Amino acid sequence: MLGYLVRRILIMIPTLLAISFITFAIIQLPPGDYLTTMIAELESRGEAVDHGQIALLRQTYGLDRSFFEQYLMWLSGMLVGDFGYSFEYNLPVNDVVGDRLLLTTVVSFTTIIFIWVVSFIIGIYSATHQYSLGDYVLTFIGFLGLATPNFLLALVLLYLANVYFGTSIGGLMDPSYIDQPWSWAKVGSVLAHLWIPVVVIGTSGTASMIRRLRANLLDELHKQYVVTARAKGLPRRRALFKYPLRMALNPFIADIGNLLPQIVSGAAVVSVVMSLPTTGPMLLDALRSQDMYLAGSFLMFLAVLTVVGVFVSDLALAALDPRIRLGGGVAR
Repeated sequence: MLGYLVRRILIMIPTLLAISFITFAIIQLPPGDYLTTMIAELESRGEAVDHGQIALLRQTYGLDRSFFEQYLMWLSGMLVGDFGYSFEYNLPVNDVVGDRLLLTTVVSFTTIIFIWVVSFIIGIYSATHQYSLGDYVLTFIGFLGLATPNFLLALVLLYLANVYFGTSIGGLMDPSYIDQPWSWAKVGSVLAHLWIPVVVIGTSGTASMIRRLRANLLDELHKQYVVTARAKGLPRRRALFKYPLRMALNPFIADIGNLLPQIVSGAAVVSVVMSLPTTGPMLLDALRSQDMYLAGSFLMFLAVLTVVGVFVSDLALAALDPRIRLGGGVAR
């Protein structure tokens, strides 16, 4: 087990290095850079452009260097916690992200808990009550949630929350707490607003997870070892939770590596619609304006979530399913 952990960690390092190189290369593919975009915007408004100042800025930010020099400068900075400089905000990336990264993490992990809890309960009920009225109703609701666009559901929930609960429309907190230091009142305001984006972002993931858990659990419940256990008098609840449910939970665990980045990246449109102070809208703006260090930092954050998530899911799968072996061989 220890050897497996060491091998996986050693593999993660070159994987992240390769991802960082590809990410930086893709960001650099569009012609020009942030200063080129800024010059075009100034000229479109008829404003004068000081090319001497532009050249000084290009030299200051290292944009006049070669691709590999810029990449090595960005990579070496990340290794010591310096993610570069945001041209658009005229601040270091670490200062720009700030609370947005914290709020994104809170929304993402709360959404994952919501998806797992709802999928777990409904999936087990639908599998153990196959073709019942409740199974049909829950299946219909699941398909409805899967087919409804997230931005449309966001608008509906924003209206209902404002009309029936008095929650201010948009954002993750009351406007009076924006740019204020953290306090218990601010935390309470975040919790009061949190349920809307969690439901909106988690709806599609919940619907698909319910179908997968139901299908896997039905497959396990019809296998011979379950039939034998029931024939020997094993209580129904124990026959369900002992092995079939553990085997059917594999999709939950295996999706850890994909679920985290999917939620963070998939919530970008919802964040724009709901005016959420998360990383999604900022990432879109950074890509549009070619703010490469800010955009690259966000993309590397998603890459780290994916690599670490896959690593955690592999370990959890080995603990959950005795058929999975990490040693790479079977003792003979």
